[in-house]
Amino acid sequence: MGAIRTTCAYCGVGCGILATPTGERAITIAGDPDHPANAGRLCSKGTHLGETVGLEGRLLHPMIGRKRASWDKALDLVARRFRETIARHGPDSVAFYVSGQLLTEDYYVANKLMKGFIGSANIDTNSRLCMSSAVAGHNRAFGEDIVPAHYDDLDTADLIVLVGSNTAWCHPIVYQRIMAARAARGTKLVVIDPRRTETCEEADLHLPLHPGTDVALMNGLLAHCRRAGVLDEAFLADHVETPGDFWSGLEEAQDLWSVARTCDLPPADLQRFYDLFAATPRTVTLFSQGINQSIRGTDQVNAILNVHLATGRIGKPGAAPFSITGQPNAMGGREVGGLATSLAAHRGFSERDIADVGLFWAAERMATRPGLKAVDMFRAVGEGRIKALWVMATNPAVSLPDAGAVRDALAACPFVVVSDVMEQTDTGRFAHVRLPAAAWGEKDGTVTNSERCISRQRAVLPLPGEARPDWWIVKEVARRMGWRTAFGYAHPAEIWREHCRLTAYRNDGARLLDLRDKVSISTVDYDAMEPFQWGGRPFAEARFPTPDGRARLVTVTQRAPEASLARWPFTLNSGRYRDQWHSMTRTGLSPKLARHREEPLVDIHPDDAAALGLVDGTLARVSTPQGESIFRVSHQPGQRRGELFTPIHWTDQQSTGGRTGLLARALVDPHSGQPGFKMTPAHIAPVAVDWRGFLIRQGEGPAPQCLWWTKIAVPGGALYELAGAGAPEALDSVLPHGERVEASDPARGTRRIAVLREGRLVAVLFMTRSGELPSRDWLIAQLGAEQGMQVLAGRAPGAQVDHGPTVCACFGIGLHSLVAAIRDQALVDVAAVGAAIGAGTNCGSCRPAIARLIADERKELAHG
Repeated sequence: MGAIRTTCAYCGVGCGILATPTGERAITIAGDPDHPANAGRLCSKGTHLGETVGLEGRLLHPMIGRKRASWDKALDLVARRFRETIARHGPDSVAFYVSGQLLTEDYYVANKLMKGFIGSANIDTNSRLCMSSAVAGHNRAFGEDIVPAHYDDLDTADLIVLVGSNTAWCHPIVYQRIMAARAARGTKLVVIDPRRTETCEEADLHLPLHPGTDVALMNGLLAHCRRAGVLDEAFLADHVETPGDFWSGLEEAQDLWSVARTCDLPPADLQRFYDLFAATPRTVTLFSQGINQSIRGTDQVNAILNVHLATGRIGKPGAAPFSITGQPNAMGGREVGGLATSLAAHRGFSERDIADVGLFWAAERMATRPGLKAVDMFRAVGEGRIKALWVMATNPAVSLPDAGAVRDALAACPFVVVSDVMEQTDTGRFAHVRLPAAAWGEKDGTVTNSERCISRQRAVLPLPGEARPDWWIVKEVARRMGWRTAFGYAHPAEIWREHCRLTAYRNDGARLLDLRDKVSISTVDYDAMEPFQWGGRPFAEARFPTPDGRARLVTVTQRAPEASLARWPFTLNSGRYRDQWHSMTRTGLSPKLARHREEPLVDIHPDDAAALGLVDGTLARVSTPQGESIFRVSHQPGQRRGELFTPIHWTDQQSTGGRTGLLARALVDPHSGQPGFKMTPAHIAPVAVDWRGFLIRQGEGPAPQCLWWTKIAVPGGALYELAGAGAPEALDSVLPHGERVEASDPARGTRRIAVLREGRLVAVLFMTRSGELPSRDWLIAQLGAEQGMQVLAGRAPGAQVDHGPTVCACFGIGLHSLVAAIRDQALVDVAAVGAAIGAGTNCGSCRPAIARLIADERKELAHG
């Protein structure tokens, strides 16, 4: 079989992939050179998708409780319990919580069932957590949720402003495109982010503003543009509705010095940014979670949109505000109505919209008002108002704020259904019924990326076990609930055509989302469908989907930043790592992706760490009013003083710590309902341990029982980093059966155990109280190899090279190897490093890190 054209499983860039099956559960991955989103480029996660398609840990059969069940029995039970709950308590007593991992066809069927037949709008998506403030901001300014930008705008802009986006890690292909534009055209780059991330490394200017002061920054920019005479007065007069007091209110406290004081920025840097923006008409402002994930997220979005509307930097090549999404099909979910606050096809809950959609669906019972947003939904579960919940393709016990309360709610819910690809998840353990869903590589449907480009996701591998597509699972439940005709789909193309018809139904041009040219597509043509972008260049004719055709400036004001509290003196921020994704059910299977950041770290400024006795590499407990979790300490000069950063990915399946979801407040933006993950009051303190160690083991096995363990995928097995208090002897029980060889050093409290089976190494356990531990790399490579007592040395005979933590995941090149090459070969730029040792020449995700290492080496040389 040749290569199959499909779409990447990860972020909202929507990269095209060529996937070639090479075995029963094996594929090779390459970028699709003909896909408009990536032109053949892939990041580290996309490059290593082939390592994640095995069946390790998969849920392959329906489960009722802990017992395997037939599909008929499981589906009948789900349908009966939902039907009974609705009959007794009404349609608002049930809810669906869905995901940007679903395909558009999956989303459509789930939304139709809930809003058109159950009669409630209690369906919300985990996209609520990442981009709903952008949706609300678009609706307020434009009248419809439209992203008015193209990736091509990055190629033609003269200035790109990244706000609240670690693009180099979270959207690497977009970042590479920006770097290419800088090299080809000299495009200027400004990064606005409290943290100095790798995205800042090659920026012309970095503004590390105080968290939560983006409205002040953007209002100040707009006031500056007005004073500088660069507003597009004709565009404002003809095409933008401006509140009467908008401009007078804008001038209050918007002088340079006041804004600089509010944002905690050097006035000279702020002036430089304002002058650069005012002088550069072709500007793209790209924003992401740093803007959206705030209790003022919608206002922050509108502050950005105000600037672009007032200066006429919209609807033109190289000039646009650009909300870039985090998930592969968050946009598709927005299109079909996957959010509780929209109905379907970019329609809301007006009387006309309810009537039109109800007539189109021949709906038995239409929802007539918005449903509960994600945080409110799980609060209602905890309060007993929602009595039956269906979670699809997401892990709210990890990802929602105040996740401890979410777990309590799930535990108390009378009936929980979870559709997932994995057998064991933090959410799945609360399920009464678990349904095995198709994973990436087995799905067949469509996704929409951040620039409104719709692509096909095609099945590369057969469905394993009894796994089924999500749309099939939902329509089978709907049919068993009594709606057989409305849910008679046999192929995703049928769902796609219906979705397209709905976007066109009674759409006289009022809504830009209109797929009428696809309503008659054949199933053959659907299977072969090429990527296409709907909406053309939005607003090029300065016509907006509002009743009067005019856009809206929205008055937004900066609230005073929260004062630090004596008990919670730090501000906790959170986000993604470069090589991981969501709760690691997929990326956690890849040994190559695991090595970039092996453990969950808490980033802290070295001066703050010194004041608290937090040594780099030790453990610390981060606490908030909601909960606490343990992390490995990482000194980062790029952190602002008084601020912490932790990753979102780790779950109970991978670690005893790193549980960021337990820490965040369940406070939300009043317009979008999006949680404010970026500004949680926090406390941090050292965690004392008596011993440290690691376990390397072939295959799967029980997790160690100790204070700290973190599981890291390695070829053929797993590495566990360990630490604890008291006697570590209980760890012996996690070692597999076999011949044991052991060495100990009581003076250092060191103990080393190897387990051999037929002379081949199957496990090692190294522990120490005060001694040194060897590098893990050599021991990992020995799994399955013939070994003896000498393996307890932890290294091969002779001098050994410690390559350091992985920087380039594609070629397995470590930090120490890179530094040595840069120094010994006098390598002066990223291209020279690539030519010398290959790092950065495949996916390019590590290029910012390499650039930083080169810069650090130059500084060392300059200081002699």
